[in-house]
Parts: sequence; C-alpha cells; structure tokens
Amino acid sequence: MKQIVITKHGDPDVLEIKERKDPQPSAGEVLIKVKAIGVNFADILARKGLYPDAPKPPCVVGYEVSGTVETAGPGVDSSILGSAVIALTRFNGYADRVCVSEKAVFRIPDPLDFERAAAIPVNYLTAYQLLHVMGGLKKGESVLIHNAGGGVGLAALDISLHLEATTYGTSSVGKHRFLMQRGLNYPIDYRNQDFLSSIMSLTGGKGVEVVLDPIGGRHWKKSYRALRSTGRLGMFGVSTVTDSTMGRLFQFIKLIAQTPRYSPLELMNANKSVFGVNLGHMWNERDKIGGWMQEILKGVEEGWVRPHVDRAFPLERAGEAHAYIEARKNIGKVVLVTGG
Repeated sequence: MKQIVITKHGDPDVLEIKERKDPQPSAGEVLIKVKAIGVNFADILARKGLYPDAPKPPCVVGYEVSGTVETAGPGVDSSILGSAVIALTRFNGYADRVCVSEKAVFRIPDPLDFERAAAIPVNYLTAYQLLHVMGGLKKGESVLIHNAGGGVGLAALDISLHLEATTYGTSSVGKHRFLMQRGLNYPIDYRNQDFLSSIMSLTGGKGVEVVLDPIGGRHWKKSYRALRSTGRLGMFGVSTVTDSTMGRLFQFIKLIAQTPRYSPLELMNANKSVFGVNLGHMWNERDKIGGWMQEILKGVEEGWVRPHVDRAFPLERAGEAHAYIEARKNIGKVVLVTGG
C-alpha cells in the first residue's frame, strides 16, 4: 500500500509518499480500499508539531476515509464485503489501504460519491456536537459561525439552517456570495470589519445565542462578548497558533497567555456558558458518535446535509493540499484521492 508520511515537523515538503506492506484486519476490523481521504486542520497542526495528540514523526495522520470494504477480520459479518463506506480513523488515514474497527464504519447513502462522503465525518460530527449536543441551538435563535467558509463552518451552516436559526458568519469577502447562496443570512468580512461591532449592530446590541470559534487566544474573549444572555460559546480549535513565526514553544506560551480564564461567578452573573469540543478525544464514546453519525447520514438522505468539496488532490500531492488550506483558499472540504 501507499502512505503519506510526515517525515519530520516542518513545511508541506516534509510529507513523503512511502510504500508499505498491506495491513491485515484483526478481529472486529475491516480492511478498506480507500478512494478518498478528508484533510483536516489537525493534520496540518500535526505536521507542524503543534498537535499534542499526534504520534511523533515519522507518522501517518488522517481521521476519515471513504472507500470499499476489501477484507473482513474474524467476527465481522461478511455481508459488508464490497460495500461503499465511510470510516473514522485514529490516524493512519493518509493511505490507500487502512484497517478500522467495524464500529467506526458507516455505509454511504446513495446520493453521495466517495469524495463528498469523505467530507462528512470530522466536519459534520464536530458541528453536530457543537450545535445540537452541547450548544443546544434552537429554532428562532441566532448563531455566529467563525470561518464560515471552512469545512466545519459549512457543516455548521447546514445544521443551523435545518434548526431554523438565524445565521451570521465571518469569512473573507470573496466567499460571501457562495455562503449566501448556501443560505447564510449575514456574512461578515473579518479582514475589513470588526466582527463584534458588526454583530452588535446587526442584532440591535443584543448579541447571539451561540458562537462557534476555532481560532483561540484573545479571539475567544471577543466571541464571548458577542453572546447575549443565555449565550453559549463553543471553542473547538486554536488556528491562531499557526499564524506566528516563532518557535513551537513560544507559540504555545503566547497562546496560553492570551487564552481567557472564565470564572464560575462571572458566568453565573452573565448568564452565559462556555464549552469545548475535541472530536479526537471522543474515541471512548463510540455509541454516541455512532448515533450522531446516523442522524447526519439521515440528513444526507433528507437533503439538508450537503457536503461540499472544494478541491481533490491526488494522494501523492498531499503537501499541495496542506498549502492550499493554509493559504485559506478553500471553501468547504479539501480531500485526497487515491485513484484506486
């Protein structure tokens, strides 16, 4: 099989394609012949040495794949052989063959091709946990989605519209037309507008019920201020850590120094709440993840889950895919394809 290996921490050129022996599924596992692989910001952080959960180089990252089941291990119902599936992987996803637990495998609904199927798991599960499970977004409420043009951003927009919420989203102005065509009510140009002032102006000084913030640091402070009473701030990333040119240690020190501390008394008096989401730490909750995934796949069939793939890069050009995302060129998902 072929894998993309992070040979050392650094720029995209540290990603190299390697030939490895095909894996064999253990009991309760299946071997998937991979067709498409979702690329996530966590993969970029891992490559840069800024993702604590990632294995040390040389390593293979990747959290989600789509493809066909080629082999079933002991204890797995053989009727799954040949099925088109989506799978969650705990690393090792940047490959044309991967073994995963059958509990992390879901059949692809008929409307989806492999590329769009690979765009679902991480983005939509993260957005579902943020909005439905922990954010409690309801009909008639309002939500501010930072980085609305990204993969999680578009997934959050789909879910928010399904819940009949009013949507605000930050992005570069070049993405506004697309986002409004997708249903975003109020786009905000984060490069030329202060998002907090814009939100307060648009909401008559009230703020919004839910804010989704993947940026981190002092940005969380402003997002908290954008909440109205009973508002909830969902934090699910620290993309600001990649903006610095300092070394890794100094990047983390700067991030910690800028991160707000929320006092229980302050939260009580403000009638606000804050929470965090890290899908990569949900592997011990497979029953919950499975239930959420079934709701999302039902949404595909009903038409309100609409995964959007911006670009597909061949597996061997994974470095270009990383650079494309880091340049903030993508609207929605970037995937790798194996050609197999």
